[in-house]
Amino acid sequence: MPPVVFAGVAAVGLAVSAWGARDRTTWFLETFWVLIGLPLVVLLRRRFPLTGLLCGLLAAHALVLAVGGHYTYAQVPAGDWVRDTLHLSRNPYDRFGHLMQGFVPAILVRELLSRTSPLRGSRWLAPLTVCACLAFSACFELLEWLAAVIGGHGADAFLATQGDVWDTQWDMFCALIGSVLSLLLLSRVHDRSMAALAARTAR
Repeated sequence: MPPVVFAGVAAVGLAVSAWGARDRTTWFLETFWVLIGLPLVVLLRRRFPLTGLLCGLLAAHALVLAVGGHYTYAQVPAGDWVRDTLHLSRNPYDRFGHLMQGFVPAILVRELLSRTSPLRGSRWLAPLTVCACLAFSACFELLEWLAAVIGGHGADAFLATQGDVWDTQWDMFCALIGSVLSLLLLSRVHDRSMAALAARTAR
């Protein structure tokens, strides 16, 4: 599927999520990365085109963020259904979102490092990719802390802790699991996708 289709899906999902969002500030904070990343990917599509695999993953991640921004992570209906079905103590959509926060950026970091550094094929590529994902996750948690300091109880919807004092640690752990799973499941597919992209751009 052409990257422009994935960009269109992400843009439509973003627009739909903004319509009737439960809390405008939370929507902006949750979708900020899409608002910045989508135009950047489009502007750089000729100078630095991304693989189809990465474009598809980024579009999927954008939709996850859009849904979380629309409802707030603690109140996503699908998460409520999973909570009630499995008799969980909280809506698990936030955990899923942080799993994706490791799963998708792992391929993004892997692609950037493989294509712009000497690390392609190196045994250090995988561990450094995981470290980068954990660093991003930690930075995101610091941003949540800043939002809590500035917004007080008004930032509760953005934080989505749902009363869990270990929410920050769980979020980073989910990102760790997501990044490791991504590398285990998609590294070979990603290598083929990068090879195909290199062949197309070389013509």
